[in-house]
Amino acid sequence: MDGEFSAPQSGAMETFESLVRTEFAPKNTYLNTASTGLLPARAVAAMRAGVQSVADGLPQDMFADVEAARASFARLVGVPDSRVAAGASVAVYTGLIAASLPEGAEVLTAEGDFTSVVNPFHVRRGLKVRTVPLERIAESVRPGTALVAVSAAQSADGRIADLPALREAARAHGARTYIDASQAAGWMSVDADAYDYVSSVAFKWLVCPRGVAFLVVPEDFGGLDPVFAGWVAGEHPWDSCYGPVEELAHSARRFDESPSLFSYAGARHSLTLVEELGTDAVRAHDLGLADRFRAGLASLGHEPVQAPGSPIVSVPGLGHRQPELSRAGIEVSDRAGNLRAAFHLYNSPADADRLLDVLSG
Repeated sequence: MDGEFSAPQSGAMETFESLVRTEFAPKNTYLNTASTGLLPARAVAAMRAGVQSVADGLPQDMFADVEAARASFARLVGVPDSRVAAGASVAVYTGLIAASLPEGAEVLTAEGDFTSVVNPFHVRRGLKVRTVPLERIAESVRPGTALVAVSAAQSADGRIADLPALREAARAHGARTYIDASQAAGWMSVDADAYDYVSSVAFKWLVCPRGVAFLVVPEDFGGLDPVFAGWVAGEHPWDSCYGPVEELAHSARRFDESPSLFSYAGARHSLTLVEELGTDAVRAHDLGLADRFRAGLASLGHEPVQAPGSPIVSVPGLGHRQPELSRAGIEVSDRAGNLRAAFHLYNSPADADRLLDVLSG
């Protein structure tokens, strides 16, 4: 954590830096947020309190934490919380969308996109899945395309989808849009209102515990059937515990999964922290560090995958060095032979420089 932060200047920078230093104290050079984000101290404390309350036989009302987390995520992506479902898995949400598509529907996806975003469409019988390079996804929407499903930022290498172009192409051809923001929410400004469905896990850039995920749906639910609905999906959950649910929730809560309560106990505090820091400040900080690393790579003779505007930097041919880097106290990922470094709010220029120093050895 040594070194200056690249957040905005003056009072905003002081607030950003002081919040980060209060909440995070990694014992290594952690550059692996694209896999798992670090937990802030406030979330850890809340989870410990929740676990202890159950051990003591005095369980806290952690369903209130679910509602607080739902509301916080809704604010971050710019929609009413009535349009946000709370669960644990993007794959489940993709499966929900896949199950609701008519027989023979065409789904357009990007090559090499994350499995949770695409696989449920492949295993749902009767769908036609068409896959194209990410750079061509907008131009590949055509008459008869029912849904375009893509990650806002690619997990493997950080490349960013041209979402405005995709949105316009989908509108022109009457296709729905499904955006996975798992590698974007927390550092990228996500306007969920611009798309039909937006999903995101929260354990990456939103620095939440695992077991927290969200789905944004249209006001009219976008034709989704609540095929996974259990008691928590009832308008009155505690009156919906036995037999069929007589009245589904009037909001997106009808698509809720039974929540991982200890995870949500921490998540409400993680999401509040992201709100306090501000997505714009986090983005400026993260991209400043990623650009610093890219410049250093060029001086070492390495060329990363082209992913401008992304805090994920993927370097071809260096993935094999991940075990060595881990032994040196630097956590990165090996993805398809590429070394993937991900820069987030708790990183500093010293972290980027340390990775460069080890790579130069």
